Amino acid sequence: MTWSIPIGRFYGTTVRLHVTFLLFLVWIGAAYGMQSGMQAAIEGVLLILAVFACVVLHEFGHVLVARRYGVRTPDITLLPIGGVARMTHIPEQPTQELAIALAGPAVNLVIAAILFGVTRTVPHLSGVDFQDPGVGLIPRLSSINLFLAVFNLIPAFPMDGGRVLRALLGYRMGYARATQLAASVGQGIAFLFGFLGLMGNPMLLFIALFVYLGAAGEAQGALFRQLAHGMIVADVMTTRLETLSPDSRMDEAALRMIHTPQQEFPVVDGQGRLRGLLTHATILQAMHAGKADAMAADVMVPDIACLPPYQTVDEALRLLEENQVPAIGVNDAQGRFIGLISRANIGEIMTIHILRDKNRPASPLPLSR
Repeated sequence: MTWSIPIGRFYGTTVRLHVTFLLFLVWIGAAYGMQSGMQAAIEGVLLILAVFACVVLHEFGHVLVARRYGVRTPDITLLPIGGVARMTHIPEQPTQELAIALAGPAVNLVIAAILFGVTRTVPHLSGVDFQDPGVGLIPRLSSINLFLAVFNLIPAFPMDGGRVLRALLGYRMGYARATQLAASVGQGIAFLFGFLGLMGNPMLLFIALFVYLGAAGEAQGALFRQLAHGMIVADVMTTRLETLSPDSRMDEAALRMIHTPQQEFPVVDGQGRLRGLLTHATILQAMHAGKADAMAADVMVPDIACLPPYQTVDEALRLLEENQVPAIGVNDAQGRFIGLISRANIGEIMTIHILRDKNRPASPLPLSR
């Protein structure tokens, strides 16, 4: 995720801190300080840090259970609204997804129980007031963990409850249909939050937008995966491409960018091997930095993953997500570069399928460009 800072790596997963989280800490400290002084500001910041340590543990609950099912989690990003664990894929078996989804809230319940054992103060949902001076830090943290467990079980994407609902529906119907129904429930909850937010709670408006976009994104992703089943890379790859050599200059690349609609330029050596990828952004950054004479090999994104043309589109989508790159290469049997596959051109092919086959099952569209 852009604008995030890695702060550590644990059990093969990098934990990142989004810059907005740092701004959030500054805002919390300032709000507490202006209201109750420096001591309150320090306590407020410490409480937020403790809460987000619990959020990290929540996310690692997902990570460790997912690993049992062969699902890797490259990173976790901490945002002001919570944590986001990026998994290489979501299991489509209901039992596996149910276990992964419930692992996070279970961690929060365990933390709340442990803190209750320490303080003997019963956690309750009304005890989540961050600024209640009459309640100590640990009892507040216990109640906040109880709140996090309950809040995350709301049956709406992107919360864990949305995935729990999809998994339960998945026992009765297909993955795509279960996702569509769970997403519809989530969007209904988002409208309810939005209505309540209009009555004077701006935080609920923010949560409503977050839930609505999460549900829409999950539904779109499920449709993507459903249509991708049975398709191979050769069906969706782009073959008519302008390429650059490793010693091509950035001013040459900029001219190519102006005269062609391509978003990514493969960097191919004399043996026809894909060496890397130049995007519009990297070309413009190089030109802005005064590196017009820099070579493509010095600026490109190197080590781009490649697939054979007979590999499934499911695998291509997995690699695009796992490597967080705009495109991956397609090689022939001799390892020579023959095409490129990106989310954009997969999306175009999927759109054509939807428009062409509204009333009948989709079949692979042999459309190489």
